[in-house]
Formats: sequence, C-alpha cells, structure tokens
Amino acid sequence: KTNKHLWLLLTLPPIFFLFVIIAFSVFYSVSGITNADEISSRITGNIPLLLLIVQIFILGLLTVILRKEGQRVFNFEWIKTQDSSILREISLGAIIGVGLGFAYIFWLSPLHVYMQSTFGDYVPAGQVLSGLGGSVVAFFLANILFAPFVEERLYRGYALTQLRQKFGNGKAIIISSIFFGLLHWTGGFWYMVLTGGVIGLLFSTLAIKRGNIVLVFVAHLSLNVVEFLYIALR
Repeated sequence: KTNKHLWLLLTLPPIFFLFVIIAFSVFYSVSGITNADEISSRITGNIPLLLLIVQIFILGLLTVILRKEGQRVFNFEWIKTQDSSILREISLGAIIGVGLGFAYIFWLSPLHVYMQSTFGDYVPAGQVLSGLGGSVVAFFLANILFAPFVEERLYRGYALTQLRQKFGNGKAIIISSIFFGLLHWTGGFWYMVLTGGVIGLLFSTLAIKRGNIVLVFVAHLSLNVVEFLYIALR
C-alpha cells in the first residue's frame, strides 16, 4: 500500500496540472475565444491561479493518503531535529533560502532564459516570470502560503522517507528531485532541470543531512518570499 501511495503522490500532481490547463482551455473555448494564441495568453496570465489550484489538490491528496496510512499532514513529528535546536535550523534555513533567492534573481533566472534562448524550449524564453506576475494575490497564496509546506511535506517529508527505505539515500535524492522537477513542467524543460537539479537535489540532501525538514521548509519559504517580492515589484 505504501509503495502504491508513494507513486500516486509523485505522479498525480504533474498530471493534474495538465488537466487543469486543459480545463481552462476548454472553458475559454466555450466562452467564445477560438484563437489558440489568445487562449494560450490567458492561461499564461492565470498561471498563479493554476498553481494555487494544484497546491490545494496536492494538499487534499496528501491528507487523504496519509490518513489511510494512519498519519496526519500536520503531524509535527516530522519537524523533530536530531542534534540541532529548532532555532538553529530556522536560522540556517533562512540564510540558505535568502541566498538562493538572490541566486535565483541574479544567476538562475538569467541562466534559465539563456538556456531557453540557446537550446530551445516548449515555453518561450522569459515567459515564466511574466506568467507568475499575472495575479499577485493568487501567486502569494500559491507560492508562500501553500508551496513551502505542501511541497516539503510531500517531497522531502513523506516521499524521501519512503524512497530511502526502498532505494537508499543516493537514489532517493535523485528520484525525489526528478519528480520535484516534473511538478514544475509548465515552466519548460530547462525550468524542470534547474528546479529539480538545483533546488531538489540541494533540499533533499539537506533534509537527510539534518535529519528533519525544518531547515528546508524555512529555506523554501525564504526563497519563495524573495521570489515573490522580486516578481511583485517588477
């Protein structure tokens, strides 16, 4: 059962994202918008809302599956630390997250655009940032209120624990990072590579090294706050 639940939790969110996009496309078509470019433009402008819907779906799916396994989504056993205090984990997480936030602004985002422009992508270069800025309120709710908790609880909390038991640390880090990258497929191929290859690998490694997900949760939250402020103020 656990293995079945694990793969459901890893594979359904990216697929559900596709269903949400299709549903929005059908809605716009039924509303009288027949131009494909116009539909695509409207969907891009509503990316924050789509993200919010997907995050709520993941939270609901987590709640149902963990309940079947006798666990709770808001069970604070998963934040217990080993050798370090909670305050130390929070402080280190904030420092790492803010550092990643500035790396995102000055290095990762330009690198992403460069790779899209140079090697091609199914998402136009630079569209990710413009799409995320489509709705500030929805982006805040999705990126700050939901994403850090939901994604860390799934990928570095539940999934990484199950994968380590089955495959060991190395493979568990790689597999969880791949699926974390796949969740972000709407940003394009290179966005998946950077998200999974940089953030996924780093956060999974840190979660194992620290023996808890307090640090990576705070790092994820801090990174997303910097990202939100950067996009909202553009």
